[in-house]
Amino acid sequence: MLISPAYAQAAGGGGADMLTSFLPLILIFVVFYFLLIRPQQKKQKEHKAMLAAVRRGDKIVTAGGLIGTVAKVIGDDELSVEIAEGVKVKVARGMVSTVLSKTEPAKGDDKDEEDTEETKKD
Repeated sequence: MLISPAYAQAAGGGGADMLTSFLPLILIFVVFYFLLIRPQQKKQKEHKAMLAAVRRGDKIVTAGGLIGTVAKVIGDDELSVEIAEGVKVKVARGMVSTVLSKTEPAKGDDKDEEDTEETKKD
């Protein structure tokens, strides 16, 4: 006969083989976590803290590339930004990409914060 019969082989212990087959996937995930995911989370946390610290008088750059000075903090989500002398626009707080220069709070800034807190309560 030219064709020899094929016999089934006995299954060996699968515990060690399964661990060695998943080890490369686990190592890839660990590398991705430390090189991609963790730094991105850190950057998001810093950006969120920067957005929370924006106040009147700060010079900012928006996501659209406009450079201006914060004239008034309208609420948690909006800023009034002066982009040219006498030209003010409303900008969503989330669209601020960077703060170029931080300034000391202008006189009366506390009053503006109290006004916004009173409007939030209403």
